[in-house]
Amino acid sequence: MKGLQTLEERKEVVIDAAMHKLGRAASKIAKMLLNGVSVKVVNAEKAIVTGRKEAILERYRFLISRRALVSPERRTVWYPKRPERIFWYAIYRMLPRHNKRWKEALKRLKVYVGVPKELEDVEKITIPEAVLRDPKNRSGKLIRYMTLGELSRELTGGVLKLD
Repeated sequence: MKGLQTLEERKEVVIDAAMHKLGRAASKIAKMLLNGVSVKVVNAEKAIVTGRKEAILERYRFLISRRALVSPERRTVWYPKRPERIFWYAIYRMLPRHNKRWKEALKRLKVYVGVPKELEDVEKITIPEAVLRDPKNRSGKLIRYMTLGELSRELTGGVLKLD
C-alpha cells in the first residue's frame, strides 16, 4: 500500500488483485473494511491460491460437495464457483460476524472480474504483503499456484467464460 497514512485518510480504495495471494489479500481488505474504508477489488480472476493444483481442486471440490440436512427440500451447503464470489467469500469469512460492523463493512465491498469502465482511469493500489513477487521460496523451490479464473473454470467444467 502506498503509505498507510494516506490509506487511512482515504475513504475509497481500488485494489488490483492480480498476483495477490487470496488469504493475505482478504485479511488486509477485511481490516480496511472494518476501519471504514470503502474497497473495490478489480481483476479478482487473477488472484492466486498457492499450492499444488490437485490439492487446491480437491479442497474446493470437497467444499462444494458438502451436504447439510437442514431441510428435505434443500440439502446442499452453498459455496461459490465464480472467481469474484470466491474472493468475496474469502473476505466475508475474515470479518467478525453477528454485530453491526460486519454488515456495514460488507456493504462497503465490491469485487469485479476484470476492470469495469468506470474504474479504468482510477488509481489502483496493491497490497505489498499479499503480492507474490518471487516465484521461488526461501529454500529455492518453485512456488506452485493457481489463479481464481483457472480454479473457477475447473470447478464449472470449463463452462465459465471470463472474457
